[in-house]
Amino acid sequence: MAEAERIIGTPDTPEAGGAESERRSGEAARPEPGAEGAAGAGDPAEQPAHRGRRKIVALFVVTLVAYLLDLGTKMLVVARLEHHEPIEVVGDLLRFEAIRNAGAAFGIGEAFTVIFTCIAAAVIVVIARLARKLYSMPWAIALGLLLGGALGNLTDRIFRSPGVFEGAVVDFIAPANFAVFNLADSAIVCGGILIVILSFRGLDPDGTVHKD
Repeated sequence: MAEAERIIGTPDTPEAGGAESERRSGEAARPEPGAEGAAGAGDPAEQPAHRGRRKIVALFVVTLVAYLLDLGTKMLVVARLEHHEPIEVVGDLLRFEAIRNAGAAFGIGEAFTVIFTCIAAAVIVVIARLARKLYSMPWAIALGLLLGGALGNLTDRIFRSPGVFEGAVVDFIAPANFAVFNLADSAIVCGGILIVILSFRGLDPDGTVHKD
């Protein structure tokens, strides 16, 4: 009889069954390697902050590109075009002509150079503060264009003659029957137009959409 029980095997006792169940439950409850990290990566609380950082990076990339393009073209114009004959690009429709502008964009208000300098500085501060709540890529591009253009013209007003905060901006793009302007002016205008479009569509800088 004992030999038969040894060959067939005795059933688990209640104590043994309970221990086995606890062992299996512990193995089932043990997390897989990397599972905790994967769960943390998908934390909904972290996603808005991550998206916000991406939009801020986009804003500063657009700002840097607009600023460097404006600065580079102005340096080239001063070195190669100033005090020289204008260059005809498209016959009489478009030419490059170096002009020092003490006013605002497109030569407006030359008697208020210091005021326009303060306005440009204020725009830069406002955009920098707004960037903290930026969750919209179109708004990031629009504000980046505004910021890059404002920085480009502000650089001229600070470092060019006749003096600090009174410097004349370098303009060189001269369409026929239109004011002479530069790439900073173009970036500001394009950014402003994009902001108007986004506002009409009800898209806010924080990414929400509202309907009036």
